[in-house]
Amino acid sequence: MMVGKYLDPEYKDYLCRLVVEDKRKVTELARELNISHSTLQKWVGMYKKNQSVFKPQPQNPSPKAGFKTVSDFEKEIRERDKQIAKLEEQNAILKKAMHVFTQSPD
Repeated sequence: MMVGKYLDPEYKDYLCRLVVEDKRKVTELARELNISHSTLQKWVGMYKKNQSVFKPQPQNPSPKAGFKTVSDFEKEIRERDKQIAKLEEQNAILKKAMHVFTQSPD
């Protein structure tokens, strides 16, 4: 009797996001991870229909919390770059204001 591997729902969701969002090939990913091509293809099909079919465990409400794809990291970098630019602008304004308020009226 052959028993299959058990994979966490979060991990299945992560693998599907690798295929859908990061454009990884199903055959290549299945070979790398030693998972059946048809099984991975089935998971991806379910994921495309329902976007995250695999329900996260109660202790981990966000499936993206544990496994991040390249696109997730790129989104984080873009958000942080925006935040840095905003903070630099605020800093420049505060420097100008400090300069104005510290000048003694002659």
